[in-house]
Amino acid sequence: MLSSSNRDAPVQLSDQLLALLTIVSLIGVVVLGSALTVVALRLRRLRTGYDAVLDPARREDLFEVLERRFGEVEQLREAIAVVHRNTEHLRSLLRAAVSRVGVVRYDAFDDMGGALSFSAAILDESGDGVVLSSINGRTEARTYAKPVTGGTSSYNLSPEEEAAIDAALTGERQAVVNPPRRRRGRAAS
Repeated sequence: MLSSSNRDAPVQLSDQLLALLTIVSLIGVVVLGSALTVVALRLRRLRTGYDAVLDPARREDLFEVLERRFGEVEQLREAIAVVHRNTEHLRSLLRAAVSRVGVVRYDAFDDMGGALSFSAAILDESGDGVVLSSINGRTEARTYAKPVTGGTSSYNLSPEEEAAIDAALTGERQAVVNPPRRRRGRAAS
């Protein structure tokens, strides 16, 4: 057993043991310093990312910002869904809208020039609509309307009406059958 006087006496360490403890302490300090440097670098990277997401002047809480951003994303998803529904509604309306028009001008009678008569096909996306024909003579004009379904009609169609429907379906818009005749100037007598 140690007496109380031995307890207070300083411990004598050899020089070799002191040198070894000093080297181990220095190695520990270097390892801890390296670890501290790595932690500081990671913290700097984390702060850079944090500042990129958050306004550095406001110093908001990251969770508040994330919650707000998730709310904004949800609002955008709802807005996109509304736009998508509206787009589908507009597409359904456009299917029935006039989207194809073809016009054929022609001379209905041999004694008429200028291609004053015409047939016009007015169709939707699926080829449904009407073909209008106006036949102009010297003293009268007649207009006819015939329904068109799927690019054809249950009524007899003239070649000009068929050409107007074909022009509408192919996107040609306008064609001239029997182009107007040119009048030649008379020689002076």
